[in-house]
Amino acid sequence: MKVDKIIKNAKIFTSDKDKPEASALVVKDGKFVYVGDEAGLSEYEGEVTDLGGRFIMPGIIDSHVHVTIPVGFEYADTGERLEPNGKQEALDIMERRIKENPGQKRYRFLLEKKYLNGEDIVKEDLDAICPDAELQIQEGEGHSIWVNSKILERHGITDDTPDPIPGLAIYVRKNGHVTGNCIEGAAEIPIILDSSMELTDEQVDAALKRWIDFCVEYGVSCVFDAGLPGDAKFHEKVYKRLKALDEQGKLPVYVDGSLVINAERDAKEGLEEVKRFNREYNTEHLKVHTMKIFMDGTQKIHTAAMVTPYVDVDTVGTTAFSAEGICELLKNLNEANLDLHLHTVGERASRTVLDGYEMAKKELGDSLKVRVTCAHLEIEDDADLDRFAKLGVIANFTPHWHAGETAFSATWLGEERSKKQFRCKTVWDSGALVAWSSDNITFMDFMTWNPYLGMEVGMTRKITEKTRNYEFARCATVFPPEDERMNIEEMLLGFTINGAKQLGVEDKKGSITAGKDADYLVFDQDLLTAEKDGFSNNKPTDVYFAGKKVN
Repeated sequence: MKVDKIIKNAKIFTSDKDKPEASALVVKDGKFVYVGDEAGLSEYEGEVTDLGGRFIMPGIIDSHVHVTIPVGFEYADTGERLEPNGKQEALDIMERRIKENPGQKRYRFLLEKKYLNGEDIVKEDLDAICPDAELQIQEGEGHSIWVNSKILERHGITDDTPDPIPGLAIYVRKNGHVTGNCIEGAAEIPIILDSSMELTDEQVDAALKRWIDFCVEYGVSCVFDAGLPGDAKFHEKVYKRLKALDEQGKLPVYVDGSLVINAERDAKEGLEEVKRFNREYNTEHLKVHTMKIFMDGTQKIHTAAMVTPYVDVDTVGTTAFSAEGICELLKNLNEANLDLHLHTVGERASRTVLDGYEMAKKELGDSLKVRVTCAHLEIEDDADLDRFAKLGVIANFTPHWHAGETAFSATWLGEERSKKQFRCKTVWDSGALVAWSSDNITFMDFMTWNPYLGMEVGMTRKITEKTRNYEFARCATVFPPEDERMNIEEMLLGFTINGAKQLGVEDKKGSITAGKDADYLVFDQDLLTAEKDGFSNNKPTDVYFAGKKVN
C-alpha cells in the first residue's frame, strides 16, 4: 500500500490501552493506518523516517479552557498587578498611577483580595481617587471586580437592579446600597468586556491567531471551550470568526464548543440556544454540543458552594441549579443529544450535580447518554469521592492549581479541609474517568496554558525555581495530601484519551490508533523518564495534526 509517511525506530506512547506502546506508525490521508512494531511495515510504501528512538505521543487535548473570554481581554487589559500591604496602600498606588497617566477613559488594575488584609474596597473609595474617569479593579482569581460610580452609571446598575443570579452572581450591597463590588461572571463579565462588541473581525482574528500559534507550538490539537458567562453576544461573535477561519483552512485545532447558561430559570430558553449553536457552528474543527453551567464560584470570595460552612463566614454558598433542576435538565439534554459541563469548585456544587444525575439515572436508566463533566473539584466531601466512578460522571481537574500554601485557604476552610484539596488520585483510583485541563481566561504570554506545566504540578504538587511558571507562584513545599500526586502515564492519559472521551471524540482523537486522526507529537526527550521537577520546560520539536507537520 502506498502511504504518506512511515515512522520507525520510535518510542511511541499510544494512549491506547489495547496497545500502549509501539515503535512504528504509518499515516495515509491524515489518518493512522498502522501502529505497531517494525515487522509490520513491510506492506507499506512511502517516505520513511528513522527517529532514532525519539519519543512520540498523541496530540494534547486540553479539556477545559476559555477561548472566547481571552479574545475580549486581549483588548481590555486587566491592568497593572498590585501587591500592596493593605487597602490604603492599594488606593495610594492607584491614585498615583492615575495622576501619572491622565486622560484615560478607564483605568484598570489587578489585585488579589488577600492583599487588602481583611478590608474591602467600595465605590466611594474609588470615586475619591478617580472622580472623572472609569476605574475597574479585577480580583486576582477573575471572579469579581470593584468599580467606581462612573462604571455603575454606564451600565445602569443602581440599588434597585436585581442580581443576575441571587446568592451567586451578585452586586454586593451594604445597607441596601450597591458597593461597586460585582461578584461572578454573570455580573462582572458584561462590565469588563463592555467594549468587545466594537472589535473588528480583524482584531478578533489576530487574537485567535496568537492562540492558534501557541497550540501549534505546544502540540495542543483539541480543546474544550468552557464558554463565557454573562455575554452570549460576544461569545457568538468569536464563534462566528472561528467558523470563518475554519472555512478558510486557518483553524487546525479542533474546538469543542459550549454555551453558558447562567441559572436554572434560564434552562428552557438556554437549551434552545444550545440547539441553535449546535446547528449553526458545525464545521470540520468547530462543534457545539455542550451546555456549560457555573454551578458555583470560588473559595476566596466565598461563592464556592460548601457542604460544611466556611470557618470565617457563616455561609455555605449557593448553587446555580438544584439537584431537581439538574435532573430535569439532563432529561431535556438527553432528548436533544447534548452534553453538560459544569464549573464545580465547592463540595456541595459537585454533590448537587451527582445527586441530580442519580435522579435522572433512576428515571432513564441506560437510555441516559448525556456526558456530564464536573470541572475543577477543589474540595470534595469524603462521601462523594467514589460517586464519579459509580455514576459515570467525568471528573476534570486543573492540575497547575495543585500547588501552593495551605495557610491562606485554612482561614476560610479550616486546617483539616485546607489539607484535603484536589484529591485527583483518589478519584482516579476509584475508577472514574479523569481528564486534565489548564482553565485560563487571558492569553497574555500563555505561561499557564502550557500543558506540560499541568503535568509537572500534577506529578509534584509544587512549583520550584525549575518550574516554567511565574516567580510569584513558586511554592517548593508539596501541597497536601502528598499521596494525591500522579505519575507521568496518568498525566499523559488525562491529557489525551481521557479528554477525548470527555468530549465524545474518542473514535477520532486521543490516541495513536489505526483509523484515528494522525495528531502526534515528537520529542527529543523521553517524557516517560524525564525529571519531574522542571518537566514544564518540555516542548515538542515536531507537531503533526491530521498527518501534516504544522510547526
